[in-house]
Amino acid sequence: MLDRTLLYEILAKHGLSLDDSAFKRLDSFSDILVKTNESFNLTAITEPKDVTVKHFADSLILYKYVDFPKGAKIIDVGTGAGFPGLVLLLSRPDLKMTFLDSTRKKLGFIQSVTDSMGVSAEILHARAEDAGQNREYRERFDFAAARAVSNLTDLSEYCLPFVRKGGVFISMKSAEAEDEIKAAQKAIKLLGGETEKDILFDLVEEMPRRIILIKKKSQTPTQYPRPSAKIAKNPLK
Repeated sequence: MLDRTLLYEILAKHGLSLDDSAFKRLDSFSDILVKTNESFNLTAITEPKDVTVKHFADSLILYKYVDFPKGAKIIDVGTGAGFPGLVLLLSRPDLKMTFLDSTRKKLGFIQSVTDSMGVSAEILHARAEDAGQNREYRERFDFAAARAVSNLTDLSEYCLPFVRKGGVFISMKSAEAEDEIKAAQKAIKLLGGETEKDILFDLVEEMPRRIILIKKKSQTPTQYPRPSAKIAKNPLK
């Protein structure tokens, strides 16, 4: 399913590489994704080239900008079909990955992929605002990652509570997020974070992408995250 030549060319352009065993796992994942998508809507992207670039290369590019130590604890918030978390895990099985989503069927899909690949992960069926108030998950992760699931102000309230002091919240965004990033800075500071890097780059030609790295500087105040209705009605300013 994956276009191996294309994927390797993109990675090489960014100074990255992928070994054969990792590619085989990712390729199997892509096959399962497209097959499952015929009966359960996981993604609107199904053409091999688009899947290779927009899902897999877009997830693997994180390795260029983020140093994930061996055994790093990562939570993929609103993981959906497993991007970026499942791509990271299948390419680096040493990572301690937690997949969080409120849709049980999507988590069932991820569980089936990890089982078939023989890799281990934690599957967490919950809303982010509930899990973020749970002592078992609050400030327990080295990294939280989210891929364009909400505006950065709200997303920071959902994600920063999971990150330990000294850890990093990784927000994957489209290139046109300038105003959104500026608007989120006060909320990020209130939640204990600080924008460390705002990286704008071309994944491939004429496909600009953006990664925002937010360092956790201090503990998140205990009242955050609030219930989703309150977040929607009264976003942090």
